[in-house]
Amino acid sequence: MTSTKYLYFIITRKLEAPRHINAGCICFISEISHRSELRKNHSPKKLPVFTMSRYTTLDYAIEVSSMEELSPEEAELLQALPDDAERLKWFKEREALKTALGLKVGSAVTVEEGGEKLRGIVRYVGRITDPSYPCPLSGTYFGIELQDTDKGKGTTDGSYHYKTLFSCSKDCGIFAPFSRVRPVLPSSLSPSIPELSPHVEMDKLIPGDRVTYFPGEKCRHGMVVDVQEKDGQHFVRISTDTDENGKRGGEVEVPLQLVAKGEVPADSMDVDTTLVDPTTDLYMDLSVNSVVEVNMGAGNLYGIIRWIGNLPGRPEIMAGLELEEDKGVSDGTFKNERVFKCPPKRGLFVKLGSCRPDSRFQSTSADQSETMLKQDDMEREIEHSTGKLETVPPISTEQVKQILIGRMKGIQGHCNSCYMDAALFSLFSCSSVLDSMLFKSTEPQDAPIQKTLLHDIVNPLRSKGFVEGRHIMKLRQQLQKHGYSHSFTTDEKDPEEFLTVIMHHILALDPLLKLSASGKVQESYCYQIFLDQNHSLVLPTVQQLLEHSFYSAGLKLAEVPSCLILQMPRFGKKFKMFDKIIPSLELDVTDLLSEGPQQCMICGNLAQEECHDCFKDTLFSQTGFKIFCKKCSSQVHNHPQRRDHKLVALDIPKAYLACDITHPLTRDKLELFAVLCIETSHYVSFIKYGPNSQDWIFFDSMADRQGERDGYNIPEVRSCPEVGDYLEMSPVELANQVPRDMKGVAKRLFCDAYMYLYRSTNMCLYR
Repeated sequence: MTSTKYLYFIITRKLEAPRHINAGCICFISEISHRSELRKNHSPKKLPVFTMSRYTTLDYAIEVSSMEELSPEEAELLQALPDDAERLKWFKEREALKTALGLKVGSAVTVEEGGEKLRGIVRYVGRITDPSYPCPLSGTYFGIELQDTDKGKGTTDGSYHYKTLFSCSKDCGIFAPFSRVRPVLPSSLSPSIPELSPHVEMDKLIPGDRVTYFPGEKCRHGMVVDVQEKDGQHFVRISTDTDENGKRGGEVEVPLQLVAKGEVPADSMDVDTTLVDPTTDLYMDLSVNSVVEVNMGAGNLYGIIRWIGNLPGRPEIMAGLELEEDKGVSDGTFKNERVFKCPPKRGLFVKLGSCRPDSRFQSTSADQSETMLKQDDMEREIEHSTGKLETVPPISTEQVKQILIGRMKGIQGHCNSCYMDAALFSLFSCSSVLDSMLFKSTEPQDAPIQKTLLHDIVNPLRSKGFVEGRHIMKLRQQLQKHGYSHSFTTDEKDPEEFLTVIMHHILALDPLLKLSASGKVQESYCYQIFLDQNHSLVLPTVQQLLEHSFYSAGLKLAEVPSCLILQMPRFGKKFKMFDKIIPSLELDVTDLLSEGPQQCMICGNLAQEECHDCFKDTLFSQTGFKIFCKKCSSQVHNHPQRRDHKLVALDIPKAYLACDITHPLTRDKLELFAVLCIETSHYVSFIKYGPNSQDWIFFDSMADRQGERDGYNIPEVRSCPEVGDYLEMSPVELANQVPRDMKGVAKRLFCDAYMYLYRSTNMCLYR
């Protein structure tokens, strides 16, 4: 429900500057930016935070003493309130906020509506609208089904703006922020303690407890999964040892009064966190951060071992798992003692002996497994004998069809990894422009990540055309271990966030992009295209988008980048500014450079002046900044409609001022080599792998799946020459194409582009 890549704050007092920000305003900063600020100053007095407003993308330097930090859950609860004053009021009511955090589906509550307090049951907790760019979250609301005599006093049937969030009868539902909701039983709202009836207060059941339960005249055994209240009565959900037919597995719900506590003594609360030697054969080399599966009554559960040790009253070695899905029983606490940390309902404690390696990462056939093992052994032998890793060049145009095309090709996706799969495949399969980061010297603590990237991912991709999902998971585990978000192994991220972490924070690669603005140089690893509201673009090319963005922001390139990563203009992952974007196979950045000689766009002589006002003049070409020599500029601006234009002198090296350019200058151009696309939160990529117009391939790390929960994803790389056919169309023809009728996968490239990757061919290692 909440984002985990940002820190959130609330302004607690009126600011002297900027004065338009009110007390009670919620602000945020990315974890990456926050760590960067802490590296500059361990105790910064100010932080560059963004406000939770969809009308601005500006950050403001706010005094730390004027803010208090919020958890993402608290921020979403407060964001649902109507204004800043209301947020500040309820923030100060800390107990009310804490109580709201404990409300969950099934809780009995009262809700204020039309001056009345109506009784109901919580049926939904979460967002009713998606976040609006640039805000990373929106408000948390409670969907409540009214009960008894209050039925019919609501405003909904559980749907909001035609989207069904829960189901109830007409006018029997209400969506409300936490400020209008109160629990009927306040004592039941501690988030980590199950709701229990008063007569068992001295003998509480906790998820993970062994119990005996009595269906009819028989008794059976199992483990507590959860304790819930339904219509005023408490039930225990139990993972059974055997069902009523004597078969293993299954789950049952049993009234609390028919359950007796079993093996775990209630008075033992000390947790021994001594770790077991992870190299012992008894536990199959399982250790902390191993990816495992465990068979429960309801089927297999998958997760990552976060802790190994002894729990009170349990003689066997136990493992604390962080599950992929919300099918656990805690947030990593056991009997209110913190053992490890994970999101609510993701934590589960089981016997270590019950865990086994995640079978979904196993190879799909014995032959394939044997081949890969031999390949790994050979690579390890080479590394051992030479002291360094052998390098593998990118897949050439001639090799693509032989090595890369087909099913079980590319990078195998797993558990929200598509953003990483698509980014790595795009950067390294057929291009070497960023190979320098695979070989540059790095800090000792970061060397294992660089080695995983080269040895386990890039080299196998280029030599065999396939990377198993376990290698991507290994990289995600290493990033998470380094502290770059505790959900790197489970949650979806943005490609630019992942690339920034790898290139900047891990491998300390020099920034790819240097921008000049008002005489100052700014550095970054990718560029987000923003457009002013007055643009006239309808079916733009990437060249036009970049030029309009630079124009509106007053930017120039300080130098030609070796690799240019462009994010398309979008508002979040869903709203697209343009129905289609035409890929520019080349980007001409000559006119975007802040220094160097340039030619007059009319006569071709040395340009000396630039006119920003002429940029949008329909008389001129649709692309390129408008630069002129002195003579042509004078003639152009003699026109009555252009006499008030403001000219800017170009920064030209002195050596060129006396030259008369009589031949065309060499143009600085970048070559398109990959495009990342997103549709319904799933990333895929297109690669331009050769010089011919039809040399395109399409990669999807989760194109198909073998099996259900116990299965694995099947990646696929396919040829898509149809892309070239559409690129050869005129803009008018392309504009008339109906997306759903476009051939093959072309629609996804033209309509779902998220990020374009360009390279300077002079900077590639193997060209």
